[in-house]
Amino acid sequence: MPDAQTSFTDTIPTNIARDPEKARAVGAIYLFRITGEGGGVWTVDLKDAPGVTEGDAGNAECTIECTSETWRRMSDQPASAMQFFFQGEIQVTGNAMLAMKLQSVIA
Repeated sequence: MPDAQTSFTDTIPTNIARDPEKARAVGAIYLFRITGEGGGVWTVDLKDAPGVTEGDAGNAECTIECTSETWRRMSDQPASAMQFFFQGEIQVTGNAMLAMKLQSVIA
């Protein structure tokens, strides 16, 4: 189970680089706020120049917040994201429909 730092510095950028057109097809900018050990704040741009930057770039259309423990569990079982959302373990602000498009790039 990768921690958030590994996900946002290695796994997600690798997935984006592997298929940038697939990333662009998502067509949104996300902000992730992961609290706890191994957490942090990252902007994931899946629009014109897909990539991940550390920090809040200030242009997110969808913000996703959770603990580092929830992130680890979700990374291990990406299909469980909706379950975590309905249990209140993941908070989504902005355009929540965009969160559903992430699985193809995040996992």
